[in-house]
Amino acid sequence: MTLRHLNIFLCVCDENNMTRAAAQLHMTQPSVSQAIQELEEHYEVLLFERLGRRLFITEAGQRLLSYAQRTMSLHQQTELAMREFGQVYHLRIGASVTIGECVLIDLIQYMYEMNPNQDIVSEIHNTAELEKMLLQDELDLALVEGVIQSESLIAQPFLADELIFIASPQSAFLEKKEISLMMLKKMKFFVREDGSGTRDLFTKLMQQHAVDFEISGVYNNAETIKKAVIAGLGVSVISRRAVKNELARGELCSFTVEDLSFKRDFHIVYHKDKYISKELQATIELCRNIEGIL
Repeated sequence: MTLRHLNIFLCVCDENNMTRAAAQLHMTQPSVSQAIQELEEHYEVLLFERLGRRLFITEAGQRLLSYAQRTMSLHQQTELAMREFGQVYHLRIGASVTIGECVLIDLIQYMYEMNPNQDIVSEIHNTAELEKMLLQDELDLALVEGVIQSESLIAQPFLADELIFIASPQSAFLEKKEISLMMLKKMKFFVREDGSGTRDLFTKLMQQHAVDFEISGVYNNAETIKKAVIAGLGVSVISRRAVKNELARGELCSFTVEDLSFKRDFHIVYHKDKYISKELQATIELCRNIEGIL
């Protein structure tokens, strides 16, 4: 049984005549008769009584008519929905926390301004979680601040970034002309969660310089870290982009430490086997030139 069989069956029911149904369907009358016969053989029931030159639908035929109408209606809805889907650009994009707070919304807003006829679903997670989602085809694209581990993913740099030390302007140690690595051991740090690109880079460089540091708080967002530092509860390392407003308002201040520099690139990441449509390629190119819209 196929949709073609049901379509012929419905037309015969509407016309109550094989010949007229054949004309409506631009088919021969024997072809219509054969399709009805195939349906009857398939279900092992009689769908029409043939009395003289007239057709009378049977009880079984009435039952099939109800199902056939619903099936063909659903088929038409499916056709319409899928064709409309093909006319709209659908994008599932993820961003790590820093990028989500500093870049993602501006990017999405610009994309809608350029093309309102698209459907964008966005998520913010740490780098490790985004990597997992890309591998499971839960995202088309991710913008990450951390290092990607899987060889199945392609990572391309698109935006330079720098981590900086931040503290409350009232912090007493800021009066010193120079802050050494050893002074960091006496400070209380508020850091991001495991799996965060910011946390990974900070921890790696501190280990390279053999600096032990005290963790006073682990948070999965920059806003809470900033509030803790503004309150004078400790210090942190964070993207300069994430605190530009607080620095400008004097709510936070940055400080440097001898021999420590936290330079990095944000990356566009997608699966190496991902089909890159022209729309997705345009999105990747837009990310590469994102400085122009920030």
